Amino acid sequence: MADKLRVGVLGLTHDHVWKELRDLATCDAGVLVAAADPNPALRERIRSFGCEQVFDDYSDMLDAVELDAVYVFSDNLRGAELTDMAAARGLHVMVEKPMAATYADAARMRGAAYAAGVQLMINWPIMWWPTVQHALNLIAAGRIGQVWQVNYRAAHAGPRELGCSPFFCEWLYDPRRNGAGALMDYCCYGAALTCALLGLPGRVTALTGRLWKPDLLAEDNAVIIMQHARALSTATASWTQIGDMTSYEPMIYGSEGTIHIREHGRELWLADREHRDGIRLDVPEPPVGMRNSAEYFLGHIRSGEPITGLCSAEVGVMAQEVLEAAIISAAEGRVVSLPLPMTLIA
Repeated sequence: MADKLRVGVLGLTHDHVWKELRDLATCDAGVLVAAADPNPALRERIRSFGCEQVFDDYSDMLDAVELDAVYVFSDNLRGAELTDMAAARGLHVMVEKPMAATYADAARMRGAAYAAGVQLMINWPIMWWPTVQHALNLIAAGRIGQVWQVNYRAAHAGPRELGCSPFFCEWLYDPRRNGAGALMDYCCYGAALTCALLGLPGRVTALTGRLWKPDLLAEDNAVIIMQHARALSTATASWTQIGDMTSYEPMIYGSEGTIHIREHGRELWLADREHRDGIRLDVPEPPVGMRNSAEYFLGHIRSGEPITGLCSAEVGVMAQEVLEAAIISAAEGRVVSLPLPMTLIA
């Protein structure tokens, strides 16, 4: 490998890509060298990041450019195919949440990475909040005892109302390319956080609705309930919420305390038997290697250490299984037991 790992980007229609590329530009471990997307406007935009090798075809880029790793920022459906293509060429892969459009695709992606011996990371933006990292460290150290509930609500007025690009909205509103609607876009966070802390639930129940946007092809609101042997958790999503109150605030309940992350990740509060109303904790800055996705991903490529925890493929696949069960539950009006039948990934 060169001094800096050579990174390419497959797909530019996921708006999160621009923030992640800015972080990559500040990372000494890697450099952006190529990108591919069929949309001319997006190809032109990425040139402003100093990317000189730009392609309209994904395979052409992979065949023409020497790379060490790729970012995948396409729609959820195409992401599985692009991950397969990259892994088959021995490239490490970081794919933006929620990993895939279906459980079958997520399982296939994990299998492709394992067979190729490459790293596969799922990027969950909340992982780079210092409050989330500190909370996970406190939980791992036993500060709140045994976790018995994880609640996470992600909500806004809708992708268009939020100002998402037309390229992003086009596939977010398409239940085939996205995998669902608000459920896939935003319940994925609560599903992943729950699976990271508690493992795969045994039962899933979900309700979805097209409550205020009848023109959509997919749901604009969703609630998932996840049941473990000694835990009950929820993931809630909305594309119709006015204002930001109550949104993006993970709440984690344990046998000895409660953690609440507030103000879009800026504040971490802890309640325990001594501080029933909660106290605001001082949150340390993340160490080098944990400050953003680029440092973490490229650092693990360098060290060879497997990616674990929230950003691991294992958690990503579990979260996708929960989302698939939720889609079935909402459609059929029943509780769905996990693990799902192997026929769904055959």
